[in-house]
Amino acid sequence: MSFLDDNFLLQTKTAQQLYHEHAKNMPIIDYHCHLSPEDIANDRKFANLTQIWLEGDHYKWRAMRTNGIPEKYCTGDADDYAKFEKWAETVPYTMRNPLYHWTHMELKRPFGIEKVLKPETAREIYDACTEMLQQDGFSVRGILKKMNVKVICTTDDPIDTLEHHQKIKADDFGIQVLPTFRADKVLAIEDAAVFLPYLQKLEAASGVSIGNFQELLDALKQRHDFFHAQGCRLSDHGLETMYAEDYTDEEIKSIFAKALQKQSLSQEEILKFKSAMLVELALLDHSKNWTQQFHLGALRNNNKRMMRELGPDTGFDSIGDFDVARPLSKFMDRMDNSNQLAKTILYNLNPSQNELYATMIGNFNDGSTPGKIQYGSAWWFLDQKDGMEKQMNALSNMGLLSRFVGMLTDSRSFLSYPRHEYFRRILCNLIGNDVENGELPASEMEWLGQMVENICYYNAKNYFNF
Repeated sequence: MSFLDDNFLLQTKTAQQLYHEHAKNMPIIDYHCHLSPEDIANDRKFANLTQIWLEGDHYKWRAMRTNGIPEKYCTGDADDYAKFEKWAETVPYTMRNPLYHWTHMELKRPFGIEKVLKPETAREIYDACTEMLQQDGFSVRGILKKMNVKVICTTDDPIDTLEHHQKIKADDFGIQVLPTFRADKVLAIEDAAVFLPYLQKLEAASGVSIGNFQELLDALKQRHDFFHAQGCRLSDHGLETMYAEDYTDEEIKSIFAKALQKQSLSQEEILKFKSAMLVELALLDHSKNWTQQFHLGALRNNNKRMMRELGPDTGFDSIGDFDVARPLSKFMDRMDNSNQLAKTILYNLNPSQNELYATMIGNFNDGSTPGKIQYGSAWWFLDQKDGMEKQMNALSNMGLLSRFVGMLTDSRSFLSYPRHEYFRRILCNLIGNDVENGELPASEMEWLGQMVENICYYNAKNYFNF
């Protein structure tokens, strides 16, 4: 079998049939990503391959640093081709890292390039892709259409004007681009130097003066309503673990008042405030039938020197090991106890906790919606063949894989859509192997094909009501 041929990752005839007849041509719903709405609104044409491929890609930066590449070729001031040369120099060393697969899948689609990237092919590949990027079909919107994308949900702060989303909607170019409500900054009460200026921005965006806790909730509701009017149907949080401390309303009012006065807060007060904010935001989501997403388990900004020099999201995060089960259960039970638990997707970053999450979702599925509580797709460091297989196996063993809402890119790059293809091939291979091992009936291929199509597209379409 040749590298990256039509049957890449498909080890059996059944897997090949499932992929080519059922998964391959399904549309894409990318319900969580970090793509730039401004780039979509302006239908950006990237000047060269480096700009579309290496800007903001901390996966590649980590690999380059590990390969001994100086920082100026990652996030620094080296020229674009010099940066690309250093990436091409690194690629051969990424064999058995998912970056090796992703790199060549992203060259194949949408560019049609099947050569292996290495120093000897760098100039040829860079020039060919850069030339194509100047064509109308390779603008941002052109690439999205080539990849058969139907819906994109970006990640947006409550203070965002959503002006770019409004322009995209007015243009009606055939792909829905919807905002997602990411209110993490309103939880960060422990850092007054960041929290208080953020409240000022929230005041300006909402038109609500924030002098007490109720006014904070009023401001957030105004923004939540505004996002809903712009088509938003999902929220998201990126947390180390869930916050689920016991608290009283009076305690939270007092804690917030202390924060406004720049008084120091105890760790207990900080955790109580975060817990209260998660509940209040969850109530807003439930009131509008949104889906809430929780990305849990990342240990962020480990390298303080590089954090000072480069800021967050530059490749210095890792898998964390946090107490998850009790606070997650307590938070979800708190919302479910009043029958106000919104549709929820839980993303896990620690593979040792796969079964924990897979069993947790079963505690709060209530029959109201198929797969109401979802164990989300393998995320970040687990977004690779082994991680996807383990996530789907845990979900299969302890839940219903057939109700899974499938893959997302979680990416800042418009070239990341082959990750959906990667996922689909791995999914079809898992099922295909079961059939050929006699663990699933070959007589049920029609149903298995429908199951694949559902996981690739229809489950998400119906779950989010897109």
